[in-house]
Amino acid sequence: MLNSLSASPIDDHHYMTLALRLAEHGLYTTHPNPRVGCVIVKNHQVVGQGAHLRAGDLHAEAHALRQAGSHAEGSDIYVSLEPCSHYGRTPPCVEAVIAAKPKRVIIAMQDPNPLVAGRGIAALREHGVEVVLGVMEKEALALNVGFVARMKRGLPYVRCKVAASLDGRTALSNGKSQWITSEAARSDVQHWRAQSSAILTGIGTLLADDPSMIVRLDGVVRQPLRVIVDAKLKTPLQCKMLEPSMLEQSPVFIAYAQDESQQASLLEAAGAQLMQLPDAKQQVDLEALLRLLAQRGVNDVLVEAGQAINGALLRAGLIDEFIFYYAPKLMGSDAKSMFLIDELTDMQQAIDLQVLDVRSIGCDIRLRARIATDRD
Repeated sequence: MLNSLSASPIDDHHYMTLALRLAEHGLYTTHPNPRVGCVIVKNHQVVGQGAHLRAGDLHAEAHALRQAGSHAEGSDIYVSLEPCSHYGRTPPCVEAVIAAKPKRVIIAMQDPNPLVAGRGIAALREHGVEVVLGVMEKEALALNVGFVARMKRGLPYVRCKVAASLDGRTALSNGKSQWITSEAARSDVQHWRAQSSAILTGIGTLLADDPSMIVRLDGVVRQPLRVIVDAKLKTPLQCKMLEPSMLEQSPVFIAYAQDESQQASLLEAAGAQLMQLPDAKQQVDLEALLRLLAQRGVNDVLVEAGQAINGALLRAGLIDEFIFYYAPKLMGSDAKSMFLIDELTDMQQAIDLQVLDVRSIGCDIRLRARIATDRD
């Protein structure tokens, strides 16, 4: 029977919720590290708390332990990710946790890095610390889907954002698409940009809209990488993405297959970083591009492109999540569709989606979904 000072499963859920809320403070800033929160509890009182906010800064456990001081001994430590067990920019957190002599460490999820997964947990148990694993694991995973994808698959988590009319059209036949959705929806997109490590677009969108792909939110201190898929290097030297003021905020990577017009050196001189990644059809090898981005520490990619790139990613099975913004407009059958894919001749060929969330954003509707599996 639990005594009056012992934590119950309800307590564990409550304090892990606090840890996850702290982790959310790093939603826009921790790249390439995971978002982690920590809460230290003794006699039902929070004696220390902290979050990891950016790479190179103290980890969540270090912040919380520093605040708790001697009160950490005999405490319950709630942390949303297994304490790290390796030396990086900061010492291993598990050593500091063990030195603090807690009674229990409650962990939401195991470190997804296969090189160290489970080591922190094993070290705690070897030193007599009780470990409870899996409290609110689903919520912790959702907060770090990109980091988990990069660690386990060697690929970033890819979200494909599509702004469309109610009849599923993303641009007029002449390429014009500004603006289909409302200002409220476009503002909502900024939050998805801010939590992404990179924003990816295609040469078609670049030529039609000349976007900057910069996050426009007050207080944002980190801009995502900007990636252009441009098979034949048609990127104009005078485009907004290559303006010096924009490059100061965020670098631009251009993935290409062939340099027919001998533009590579000019684009590099303008400040772009080029990656030649041809596939067998002399198009950009999108999987190779994503793997290269993962090697550079990219956790989450937000795709803001047209039907060609969207369709190519869909055909290659590289989209993890869709974010559809539907505007109360009808644009007709001649307007451009969301995805350029081969014609389907049977309903069995249709791609089934599982809806994750639906909500109103201003006058528009935002629908998040992923491709359904047999288990859905």
